[in-house]
Amino acid sequence: MTFHIISLFPSAFDSYLGESILKRAIEDKKINIKFYNPRDFIPKPRGRGLTYSEKRIDGRPYGGGPGMVIEVLPVARAVEHALKNSKSKKGARAGAKIIWLSPGGKLFTNNYAAKVAAKYSDVIIVCGRYEGIDARVRKIFKVEEVSVGPFVLTGGELPAMIIVDVMARQVPGVLGDMLSLEESRTASPEVYTRPEVVEYKGKKYKVPKVLLSGDHNKIEEWRQRKNK
Repeated sequence: MTFHIISLFPSAFDSYLGESILKRAIEDKKINIKFYNPRDFIPKPRGRGLTYSEKRIDGRPYGGGPGMVIEVLPVARAVEHALKNSKSKKGARAGAKIIWLSPGGKLFTNNYAAKVAAKYSDVIIVCGRYEGIDARVRKIFKVEEVSVGPFVLTGGELPAMIIVDVMARQVPGVLGDMLSLEESRTASPEVYTRPEVVEYKGKKYKVPKVLLSGDHNKIEEWRQRKNK
Protein backbone atom coordinates (compact mmCIF):
# COMPACT_ATOMS: atom_id res chain seq x y z
CA MET A 1 0.00 0.00 0.00
CA THR A 2 1.22 3.47 -0.87
CA PHE A 3 0.28 6.58 1.10
CA HIS A 4 0.53 9.88 -0.82
CA ILE A 5 0.58 12.74 1.67
CA ILE A 6 -0.14 16.31 0.61
CA SER A 7 1.43 18.55 3.25
CA LEU A 8 3.19 21.88 3.64
CA PHE A 9 5.29 20.32 6.41
CA PRO A 10 6.42 16.85 5.31
CA SER A 11 9.34 16.87 7.77
CA ALA A 12 6.77 16.65 10.60
CA PHE A 13 6.43 12.95 9.74
CA ASP A 14 10.13 12.07 9.96
CA SER A 15 10.32 11.06 13.61
CA TYR A 16 7.12 9.01 13.72
CA LEU A 17 7.77 7.12 10.50
CA GLY A 18 11.41 6.55 11.45
CA GLU A 19 10.68 4.33 14.45
CA SER A 20 9.43 0.85 15.32
CA ILE A 21 6.79 -0.98 13.27
CA LEU A 22 6.22 1.67 10.60
CA LYS A 23 9.95 2.03 10.01
CA ARG A 24 10.27 -1.73 9.46
CA ALA A 25 7.19 -1.77 7.23
CA ILE A 26 8.75 0.90 5.01
CA GLU A 27 12.14 -0.84 4.94
CA ASP A 28 10.46 -4.17 4.07
CA LYS A 29 8.42 -2.44 1.35
CA LYS A 30 5.13 -3.47 2.94
CA ILE A 31 4.07 0.17 2.74
CA ASN A 32 5.39 3.17 0.84
CA ILE A 33 5.12 6.84 1.80
CA LYS A 34 5.34 9.67 -0.73
CA PHE A 35 5.14 13.36 0.08
CA TYR A 36 3.92 16.24 -2.07
CA ASN A 37 4.50 19.77 -0.81
CA PRO A 38 2.09 22.22 -2.50
CA ARG A 39 4.87 24.84 -2.43
CA ASP A 40 6.68 22.73 -5.02
CA PHE A 41 3.74 23.13 -7.39
CA ILE A 42 3.62 26.93 -7.45
CA PRO A 43 4.23 28.21 -11.01
CA LYS A 44 7.67 29.76 -11.44
CA PRO A 45 8.16 33.10 -13.24
CA ARG A 46 9.92 32.75 -16.57
CA GLY A 47 13.68 32.96 -16.47
CA ARG A 48 14.23 32.30 -12.78
CA GLY A 49 13.30 30.13 -9.86
CA LEU A 50 11.59 31.10 -6.65
CA THR A 51 13.19 31.44 -3.24
CA TYR A 52 11.36 29.74 -0.36
CA SER A 53 10.10 33.08 0.97
CA GLU A 54 8.64 33.93 -2.45
CA LYS A 55 6.58 30.75 -2.61
CA ARG A 56 3.34 32.33 -1.45
CA ILE A 57 0.80 29.60 -0.84
CA ASP A 58 -2.08 31.36 0.91
CA GLY A 59 -4.37 34.37 0.72
CA ARG A 60 -7.00 36.28 2.66
CA PRO A 61 -10.43 34.59 2.80
CA TYR A 62 -13.20 36.02 0.64
CA GLY A 63 -15.99 37.36 2.83
CA GLY A 64 -13.56 38.30 5.57
CA GLY A 65 -12.54 36.42 8.66
CA PRO A 66 -9.36 35.51 10.52
CA GLY A 67 -6.34 33.66 9.19
CA MET A 68 -5.21 32.69 5.73
CA VAL A 69 -6.55 30.15 3.24
CA ILE A 70 -4.33 27.84 1.18
CA GLU A 71 -4.82 28.49 -2.54
CA VAL A 72 -6.44 26.07 -4.98
CA LEU A 73 -3.88 25.47 -7.73
CA PRO A 74 -0.81 24.36 -5.75
CA VAL A 75 -2.89 21.80 -3.84
CA ALA A 76 -4.79 20.66 -6.94
CA ARG A 77 -1.53 20.14 -8.83
CA ALA A 78 -0.07 18.19 -5.92
CA VAL A 79 -3.13 15.91 -5.79
CA GLU A 80 -3.04 15.45 -9.57
CA HIS A 81 0.63 14.46 -9.36
CA ALA A 82 -0.19 11.93 -6.65
CA LEU A 83 -3.01 10.51 -8.78
CA LYS A 84 -0.67 10.08 -11.74
CA ASN A 85 1.85 8.27 -9.55
CA SER A 86 -0.81 5.91 -8.25
CA LYS A 87 -2.28 5.14 -11.69
CA SER A 88 1.12 4.31 -13.15
CA LYS A 89 1.63 1.35 -10.82
CA LYS A 90 1.02 -2.14 -12.16
CA GLY A 91 -1.65 -4.19 -10.42
CA ALA A 92 -3.10 -1.25 -8.49
CA ARG A 93 -6.53 -1.93 -6.99
CA ALA A 94 -9.53 0.33 -7.57
CA GLY A 95 -7.81 3.70 -8.05
CA ALA A 96 -6.64 6.06 -5.38
CA LYS A 97 -8.77 6.97 -2.39
CA ILE A 98 -8.54 10.68 -1.59
CA ILE A 99 -9.01 11.50 2.09
CA TRP A 100 -9.64 15.15 2.94
CA LEU A 101 -8.97 15.74 6.63
CA SER A 102 -11.71 17.79 8.27
CA PRO A 103 -13.08 18.13 11.85
CA GLY A 104 -16.59 17.74 10.42
CA GLY A 105 -15.86 14.68 8.29
CA LYS A 106 -16.78 11.02 8.62
CA LEU A 107 -15.35 9.54 11.81
CA PHE A 108 -12.23 7.46 11.18
CA THR A 109 -12.46 3.98 12.73
CA ASN A 110 -10.71 0.61 12.53
CA ASN A 111 -13.61 -0.66 10.43
CA TYR A 112 -13.24 2.23 7.97
CA ALA A 113 -9.48 1.64 7.77
CA ALA A 114 -9.97 -2.07 7.05
CA LYS A 115 -12.44 -1.38 4.23
CA VAL A 116 -10.20 1.20 2.56
CA ALA A 117 -7.09 -0.99 2.92
CA ALA A 118 -8.92 -3.94 1.36
CA LYS A 119 -10.15 -1.94 -1.63
CA TYR A 120 -7.36 0.51 -2.48
CA SER A 121 -3.64 0.17 -3.18
CA ASP A 122 -3.14 3.94 -2.92
CA VAL A 123 -4.46 6.44 -0.39
CA ILE A 124 -3.99 10.18 -0.88
CA ILE A 125 -4.25 12.20 2.35
CA VAL A 126 -4.70 15.97 2.08
CA CYS A 127 -3.46 17.86 5.15
CA GLY A 128 -4.82 21.33 5.75
CA ARG A 129 -3.17 24.22 7.61
CA TYR A 130 -4.02 27.75 8.73
CA GLU A 131 -7.75 28.41 8.15
CA GLY A 132 -7.93 25.53 5.70
CA ILE A 133 -7.69 24.82 1.97
CA ASP A 134 -9.82 26.59 -0.64
CA ALA A 135 -12.99 24.46 -0.90
CA ARG A 136 -12.79 24.35 -4.70
CA VAL A 137 -10.15 21.62 -4.45
CA ARG A 138 -12.88 19.34 -3.07
CA LYS A 139 -15.03 20.15 -6.09
CA ILE A 140 -12.26 19.33 -8.56
CA PHE A 141 -11.58 15.87 -7.12
CA LYS A 142 -13.73 13.11 -5.66
CA VAL A 143 -12.71 13.27 -2.02
CA GLU A 144 -14.08 11.90 1.23
CA GLU A 145 -13.95 14.15 4.26
CA VAL A 146 -12.63 12.24 7.27
CA SER A 147 -12.19 13.24 10.91
CA VAL A 148 -10.14 11.56 13.64
CA GLY A 149 -12.29 13.14 16.35
CA PRO A 150 -14.53 16.06 17.37
CA PHE A 151 -11.75 18.58 17.88
CA VAL A 152 -9.67 21.06 15.89
CA LEU A 153 -5.89 20.69 15.46
CA THR A 154 -3.25 23.08 14.17
CA GLY A 155 -2.88 21.06 10.97
CA GLY A 156 -3.68 17.77 9.29
CA GLU A 157 -0.28 16.16 9.81
CA LEU A 158 -1.11 14.49 13.13
CA PRO A 159 -4.41 12.99 11.85
CA ALA A 160 -2.55 11.81 8.74
CA MET A 161 -0.05 9.95 10.95
CA ILE A 162 -2.94 8.29 12.78
CA ILE A 163 -4.52 7.19 9.51
CA VAL A 164 -1.23 5.81 8.16
CA ASP A 165 -0.60 3.93 11.41
CA VAL A 166 -4.07 2.35 11.59
CA MET A 167 -4.25 1.46 7.89
CA ALA A 168 -0.70 0.09 7.83
CA ARG A 169 -1.74 -2.41 10.50
CA GLN A 170 -4.26 -3.80 8.01
CA VAL A 171 -1.53 -4.64 5.49
CA PRO A 172 -0.47 -8.32 5.59
CA GLY A 173 2.99 -8.77 7.06
CA VAL A 174 3.25 -5.38 8.74
CA LEU A 175 2.54 -6.71 12.22
CA GLY A 176 3.79 -10.27 11.78
CA ASP A 177 1.77 -13.45 12.27
CA MET A 178 1.49 -13.37 16.06
CA LEU A 179 0.55 -9.71 16.26
CA SER A 180 -1.92 -10.17 13.41
CA LEU A 181 -3.58 -12.90 15.45
CA GLU A 182 -3.83 -10.55 18.40
CA GLU A 183 -5.54 -7.96 16.22
CA SER A 184 -8.44 -10.37 15.61
CA ARG A 185 -8.94 -11.06 19.31
CA THR A 186 -10.79 -8.92 21.79
CA ALA A 187 -8.58 -6.10 23.03
CA SER A 188 -8.71 -5.48 26.76
CA PRO A 189 -8.53 -2.20 28.66
CA GLU A 190 -6.59 -4.14 31.34
CA VAL A 191 -3.29 -5.89 30.60
CA TYR A 192 -0.83 -7.47 33.04
CA THR A 193 2.74 -8.85 33.05
CA ARG A 194 5.27 -10.19 35.59
CA PRO A 195 5.52 -10.25 38.53
CA GLU A 196 2.32 -12.04 39.49
CA VAL A 197 2.08 -10.09 42.75
CA VAL A 198 3.24 -6.49 43.23
CA GLU A 199 3.51 -4.95 46.68
CA TYR A 200 3.32 -1.16 46.79
CA LYS A 201 3.18 0.86 50.01
CA GLY A 202 2.16 -2.18 52.03
CA LYS A 203 -0.66 -3.25 49.71
CA LYS A 204 -0.57 -6.25 47.38
CA TYR A 205 -1.83 -6.08 43.80
CA LYS A 206 -2.40 -9.43 42.05
CA VAL A 207 -2.95 -10.51 38.46
CA PRO A 208 -6.58 -11.72 37.95
CA LYS A 209 -6.71 -15.50 38.41
CA VAL A 210 -8.48 -16.07 35.10
CA LEU A 211 -5.42 -14.79 33.21
CA LEU A 212 -3.31 -17.44 34.93
CA SER A 213 -5.75 -20.27 34.24
CA GLY A 214 -4.63 -21.10 30.70
CA ASP A 215 -8.31 -21.38 29.69
CA HIS A 216 -8.46 -19.24 26.54
CA ASN A 217 -12.26 -19.29 26.36
CA LYS A 218 -12.60 -17.94 29.89
CA ILE A 219 -9.88 -15.37 29.23
CA GLU A 220 -11.72 -14.16 26.13
CA GLU A 221 -15.00 -13.94 28.08
CA TRP A 222 -13.22 -11.92 30.78
CA ARG A 223 -11.86 -9.50 28.16
CA GLN A 224 -15.28 -9.07 26.59
CA ARG A 225 -16.81 -8.26 29.99
CA LYS A 226 -14.09 -5.69 30.63
CA ASN A 227 -14.86 -4.04 27.30
CA LYS A 228 -18.52 -3.45 28.17
